[in-house]
Amino acid sequence: MPVYNGEEHLAEAIDSILAQTFSTFEFIIIDDASTDRTPCILRQYAEKDSRIRIITNEMNKKIAVSLNSGIAEARSPLVARMDADDWSAPERLEKQFTFMQAKPEVGICG
Repeated sequence: MPVYNGEEHLAEAIDSILAQTFSTFEFIIIDDASTDRTPCILRQYAEKDSRIRIITNEMNKKIAVSLNSGIAEARSPLVARMDADDWSAPERLEKQFTFMQAKPEVGICG
């Protein structure tokens, strides 16, 4: 999940992922050199949940570069994409994982 100055909706977005029924995941969040309270919010969450990995860009690199750096860091062959102002339903990851496992010929789902 890339984020740049996302303090307004960040907690809601993170909470929606941490509340997933599918709980075996790593949550990579790329802070794209935020200048608001985003870094503080991210640190607080990362201290409470070991699934969260924060990557911090020293300078704003924009969304495409940030997404690619997150994908490069991913330890799983499956990656779920989310923005910092999104909210995910509790069964989102479980449904997507189950679908992708059952349909290995599919490369992407949403």
